[in-house]
Amino acid sequence: MIKRHFVASAPPPPKGVKYHHASEADGWLHVTGQLPSDPSAPASPFVEGIEAQTEQTFRNLITIIEAAGYRLGDTVFARIYLSNFERDYDGLNRAFCRFFTDDAQVPSRTTVGVAKLGRDALVEIDLVLHRAR
Repeated sequence: MIKRHFVASAPPPPKGVKYHHASEADGWLHVTGQLPSDPSAPASPFVEGIEAQTEQTFRNLITIIEAAGYRLGDTVFARIYLSNFERDYDGLNRAFCRFFTDDAQVPSRTTVGVAKLGRDALVEIDLVLHRAR
């Protein structure tokens, strides 16, 4: 059985776009890619800089994860997209390490450079989590 999670306190999908924030099945939670949107003003401009955008993106992810009954430490895999890989990779890593402080709990990940992200974001992140039942 698949359980879909729409989290009212997380940034909503753009107008005309349909998706749930996360889908859960058999202890696995797949969280939709998040941008650095401010949930209280989702159409407002993003904060500036890769570290600030990464931190806001993680706050959005944590809102969704916790609403689904998981915790960030349950993350198995992170997929990260950067619109300027060369410039922003180090800053992304600094912010990422602030959220995953325990080396034993750092998830596997892929980080890729892309030509463009929605709303000209510098970063987008999606996660896969697992929790034993």
